[in-house]
Amino acid sequence: MSEKPFLFQKVGNTPIIPISVKILGVFLCLLLFSNFATNYINILLNQKQVISLTNQLLVKELKEMYTQAGNQYEIYKFSGDEAACLDSISRAAEKGFTRKHSMALGAKENGDLLFITVGSGQKLTSFPDTDALDDITKAKREGTSEGSVYFNSSNGRYLAVYKYHDDWQCYLIRAELVSDMHSESNTVFLVISGIIVVLTIIFIILGFFMFSRILKYVRQMTESLYAMQKKQSLELLDLKGAPNDDITYLGASFNSLSSTINNLLSIFRRFTTRDVVEQAYREHHVGLEGTQRDLTILFSDIRGFTYMTETLGNDIINLLNIHYSRAINGVHEQDGIIGSIIGDAVLAIYGALDTGKNKSLQALHSAWTITEETAKLREKMKARRKEIELERPLTDSEERVFKAVLIDVGVGIDGGTVFYGNIGSVERMTTTVIGDNVNSASRLEGLTRIYHLPVIVSEFVKDDVLSVTGQYKFFEIDTVQVKGKTEGKRIYFPYDVVSGDKELENKFEIFSKGLTAYYKGDWDDAKPYMRDCGLELAGVFIERMNHTKPRDWSGIWTMTSK
Repeated sequence: MSEKPFLFQKVGNTPIIPISVKILGVFLCLLLFSNFATNYINILLNQKQVISLTNQLLVKELKEMYTQAGNQYEIYKFSGDEAACLDSISRAAEKGFTRKHSMALGAKENGDLLFITVGSGQKLTSFPDTDALDDITKAKREGTSEGSVYFNSSNGRYLAVYKYHDDWQCYLIRAELVSDMHSESNTVFLVISGIIVVLTIIFIILGFFMFSRILKYVRQMTESLYAMQKKQSLELLDLKGAPNDDITYLGASFNSLSSTINNLLSIFRRFTTRDVVEQAYREHHVGLEGTQRDLTILFSDIRGFTYMTETLGNDIINLLNIHYSRAINGVHEQDGIIGSIIGDAVLAIYGALDTGKNKSLQALHSAWTITEETAKLREKMKARRKEIELERPLTDSEERVFKAVLIDVGVGIDGGTVFYGNIGSVERMTTTVIGDNVNSASRLEGLTRIYHLPVIVSEFVKDDVLSVTGQYKFFEIDTVQVKGKTEGKRIYFPYDVVSGDKELENKFEIFSKGLTAYYKGDWDDAKPYMRDCGLELAGVFIERMNHTKPRDWSGIWTMTSK
């Protein structure tokens, strides 16, 4: 798994947001909405109450101002000092001011002011809102000489109560700026909002740790699933110590499903090639399709299989399973694919998985692994025979069984451009490889019986392997024209330079000199080399050279059987 991201894991470009963050986010949004909505509604109701109380206070102060205006009018009639009387009314009204922009004034019907006093703000010479004054005047004509009204000024909107004074022939008005009435509520709202924000931050911190602890197994599950997504494999979730809640039940259900799917995949892999399994897991689809590909084909067959079957009967299955388990492991270790198992034969394909490794070299490694494993199996059988013979001699039937279980295999390898893909129908399909090189690999395996060699490869395999390594030296064995073909094909024995027997290499060097003379038609010169090399395969050439050389000799030996 890649390094864990700081905030969110990603699948492709999509971030995976932890469920705890979502729950905490939703919870906090609801909490904030609830608190702010409640606070706002409370402020609105409070402001409505403030306006009602202010209106009552203004009415009370207007009554006092009205009484003061009546008294000052009597004084005015006696003293004749209008300005002093109006100033006295103004100063008496100012004593009731409680806010910054409180206002008291006397306004005539034409808008002129007899007096005005304002806590602070603009200085007025006439009533600032003619529309409001018109409404007041209209109401007076209709018989209502007192009431409440809103009017606008440069300071803002005012709530006012008024009453017409017949002696002074003006409207006595007591007003408060609406924003002043709301400022206290707004201050309370801001303070409470600040408290909500601070508490919310605390709740976020506490909630994060609480939800992280409660939902830590969700996080663990997500990380495990992310790792599975990266590796394209299903595994079991670690539920050790998980609480008995629905999240753990979800994890347990996933583990049950994962076990079932893994079991099905395990069975699927046993009957299907690895690349098809990976495609099915990755793309969720396997269709009837195929392409021309450059692959290497390995064909392995058990020698003397008919005798083994006749001797062992049904027990041949057990022996085959022992052999195939070793052979198939040798193929899979080199990224090979088992194309088919037909009785005693195995067809393996290399290069289909696109691992970037040399396919022919991998096939060659598998070939030697298969032959080495069968050799080990034969040695075990021989060791078992010696143990029995220490106690008693083998019976005739036991001799036949012993001979039957001494498995020996031949391996042929060829490669090139072949068709590789799925054929059949939508109801039943199989993965196959088709081409001359496939048939050639089978023919090369057949030649191992003739030339008494464990592995024979084509010129394609030789050139492909030598392009990447010098581990193997390829000794040419013959040029043959197999049945069904019109051209000769050079065949080779791959000798491991690193771990091979030096004496065997010297034998092949002598054989190669004889083969050169054999190709030229100098059979008399070739025979001594063939006799001296000490290789069993040389007997094939000695037998040929005991016959009359064909008149049209080209060095190519034509096979009369497959």
